Amino acid sequence: MLERLRSWARGNDGEILRPTGKNLRNLNPIVTTPSTLEFAWWGYLVNGVPASFASINTRSERLAASKGSLPERAIVPVSFWREMAKPSRVWHHFSAPENGLLGLAAVTRPGRTADGAEFTCYSIVMQPATPHLEHIHDRMPLLINPGFAEEWLMTPNPGAGLVDAAIAAAAPINEVIRVAPDEGEKAPAASDRLF
Repeated sequence: MLERLRSWARGNDGEILRPTGKNLRNLNPIVTTPSTLEFAWWGYLVNGVPASFASINTRSERLAASKGSLPERAIVPVSFWREMAKPSRVWHHFSAPENGLLGLAAVTRPGRTADGAEFTCYSIVMQPATPHLEHIHDRMPLLINPGFAEEWLMTPNPGAGLVDAAIAAAAPINEVIRVAPDEGEKAPAASDRLF
């Protein structure tokens, strides 16, 4: 699995992970079981085309309030993520200490393009930003603690409590996230940078 991820990173050198769309057919790596990496469509497909509603992100509160079982889940491996501060419109770079790999919680569903091609589609789960980051942006990805990854991916028929447990498990990681303006920053090597 790690070699497939490294191969994808080398083949996408200098690129930033972006939502998939009708003109940008990039497929991004997601982990769907502890030993399975697949390449998926970021955002949902509806009736053969990218959704007309915002589908690249899903609010953790909406998932936590759902009755019944959560959708299938995945982890999106990244080295960093970016958010734009408003109203300054300056991009900021969020990363782990020593540029460690991060895992973003995602929910998935099947999708199909107008030409019949089938894809796993995903949406990144977003939670309220931790206090030391909220001055940049009010939301942040739900980070999956490595010790919680198997539970996030493999819990059968999980209820909304799984979202709350993931948020609680992420708290120590949230506190060590670094932020810096992204202006002119040199991108890390492709083998290290995924988002």
